[in-house]
Amino acid sequence: MKGRLLHNELLAKYTSWRVGGSAQRLYIPHDREDLIAFVKALTTGEPVFWIGLGSNLLIRDGGIRGTVINTKGRLKAMYLADDGTVYVEAGVPCAHVARFCGEQGLVGAEFLAGIPGTMGGALKMNAGAFGGETWEIVKNVDMIDLAGKVTQRLHDDFKITYRSVKGYEGEWFLSAHLVLMQGDTATSLQKIKGLLEQRAKTQPTNQPSCGSVFKNPEGDFAARLIEQSGLKGYAIGGACVSPKHANFIVNTGNATAAEIEALISYVQRYVEEKQGVVLQTEVCMVGEHV
Repeated sequence: MKGRLLHNELLAKYTSWRVGGSAQRLYIPHDREDLIAFVKALTTGEPVFWIGLGSNLLIRDGGIRGTVINTKGRLKAMYLADDGTVYVEAGVPCAHVARFCGEQGLVGAEFLAGIPGTMGGALKMNAGAFGGETWEIVKNVDMIDLAGKVTQRLHDDFKITYRSVKGYEGEWFLSAHLVLMQGDTATSLQKIKGLLEQRAKTQPTNQPSCGSVFKNPEGDFAARLIEQSGLKGYAIGGACVSPKHANFIVNTGNATAAEIEALISYVQRYVEEKQGVVLQTEVCMVGEHV
């Protein structure tokens, strides 16, 4: 193997919340081919979990048993394919995809600039921002299973809804081909700039967070419901509902994963009591409790 295999590696530094216990094993692949070889060599039944930029993710303080694969900065190939689609591997940050597409004179991917994760994570959850959703621009994907077999699957092979992608749960995304419209580079890059400025004004981008914690209920916004419940600034330990955007929970410096999870549960209970709405989490919570 050309990659790096680490044992009992603390995962807090791999997540955007800066919390979490250790991985029993953490593998950082050299490239796509090395990753495929590593997966093929895994013991049958080995638990496997994938991390990109570690956003939209809460790793509990007890860490993760089994093997964690980190694609950040590794599965990073991206190019304009011969058929006019954009080929993107799972480890490419969404913001880089948005800019690359704009530079190629392709429009429709600008919203990706507002997603603080990688393409792999965006594919897994149909991530969205500024009114756009990932799977609106996906033509097909390459997936890998625990045997290391790679299969190409089409958009229509999946059941895709708001922040949810169902189908082939025993497989993981390696790459995607994106279909976009021809447009003007300057206009696209200007739109991206405007979206990033809007994000900086309305979200706590200078503090550790996971992005949006809760899904928006149909016809409403989670942030509005939380704010109306008077929870902006409410804290448990080092975890705090952001005063800037109520659908963000920030680590003020010394939060534990347990404190963040406790605050998530408190917000859910309080909003249900005050507003009569049960907020569903967008963030993925994994790992062992201490």
